[in-house]
Amino acid sequence: MTQGFGLSATARAALLNRLSKRGAPAEPQAPAESPGRDLSTLPGLRDLETMREAAVALGIESPYFRPHEGVAAGRSIIGGRSTINFASYNYLGLNGDPRVGAAAKAAIDRYGVSASASRLASGERPIHAALESALAAHYGTEDCITLVSGHATNVTVIGNLLGPHDLILHDRLIHNSVAEGARLSGARRIAFAHNDWQAADRELAAQRRRHGRALLVIEGHYSMDGDVPDLARFAEVARRHDALLMVDEAHAIGVLGATGRGIAEHCGADPGLVDIWMGTLSKTLSSCGGYIAGRRRLIDLLRHTAPGFVYSVGLAPPLAASALESLRILQAEPWRVAKLQANAARFLALAQAAGFDTAGSAGLGIVPVVLGSSVKAARLAAAAFAAGVNVQPILFPVVPEGSARLRFFLSADHTTADIERSVAILAEARDGGMREEGPARRAS
Repeated sequence: MTQGFGLSATARAALLNRLSKRGAPAEPQAPAESPGRDLSTLPGLRDLETMREAAVALGIESPYFRPHEGVAAGRSIIGGRSTINFASYNYLGLNGDPRVGAAAKAAIDRYGVSASASRLASGERPIHAALESALAAHYGTEDCITLVSGHATNVTVIGNLLGPHDLILHDRLIHNSVAEGARLSGARRIAFAHNDWQAADRELAAQRRRHGRALLVIEGHYSMDGDVPDLARFAEVARRHDALLMVDEAHAIGVLGATGRGIAEHCGADPGLVDIWMGTLSKTLSSCGGYIAGRRRLIDLLRHTAPGFVYSVGLAPPLAASALESLRILQAEPWRVAKLQANAARFLALAQAAGFDTAGSAGLGIVPVVLGSSVKAARLAAAAFAAGVNVQPILFPVVPEGSARLRFFLSADHTTADIERSVAILAEARDGGMREEGPARRAS
């Protein structure tokens, strides 16, 4: 069993023994497949099945794919029960806002539910241009392009702009979409230590001259640890080594800065220091899709050559409309950002006071509670859910075994009582588990 799920050698051996003694399936075995058609040999499938078997043997119910019976905001209805919800990117509570819903419905009435084809092939809808213009203005750039998926935005843009003779340097904790885009490009890819601009500087100093174009990629707000890089320092490094700087703002827009403008506002830096602003529409902007904001020549090139734009259907009009209305509300109601940040700061302070390891969280929208083993994280998530708190565990192999965690996404919708009760439930469940399983190290 991979990495032992954080179990001791004795506990691991006992679990494996239990799994080995489980009865054969009642249904008849399927005929043996030829090697090329045997799906059981697909990479990762056996590991997934083993993890599921281990969860069953440990009495841990899967926390994934639970159906929500309404809007997932600060609270959500799951299984007919109201839960305090920390598993949603609905940072400002705009998903479910009547104004956002009305904008989406009006777009359906006018344009239908789909763009029906690639925008290059089928023509434009004015709502796309309105959204892109608003996003460009938000970042102070010349232009912007929107695509149907945030993940696909990074994959297709990075994969299209860079090639085998180029260099891509990115943070070690960068999102999978950036790593996949780099892999697709064929460029040389180097990961540097998390948030370490000096490490990035050293790598570029050593490698830059061997390559054609160079791209330095960081995130504005890291989704696993909830921390923030020093934008000005990274921009200085990029300029010194003649590299393009790209910032993924997926979890930063609406979360960082006094008015939610993102990492540039948070750091007091000139947004013009960044060559490529990337973001998603699915979080603060309560929609679905991704965008790139930057210089007009870059955006024009992407409109005509990026495979994920040229060969993909355009963003659905109601999604464009809901994102545009959400952006307007964000700009008109900065109190939502202040409420989110106050809620996150309160949660962080209470979690730390309760002895939880919160990694390097800045307390702006994302607060991890690092527990170590995947078993501990899964058990604590299950206990919290039973007590009315919905939070997702992040387990191996998404994070290395030893850094499994619960990841709390805060919202402007959360109340002070919600936050205080949730941390109390978490601490009570942990301490109860400690009494049953023996002492465990607490964070200082």
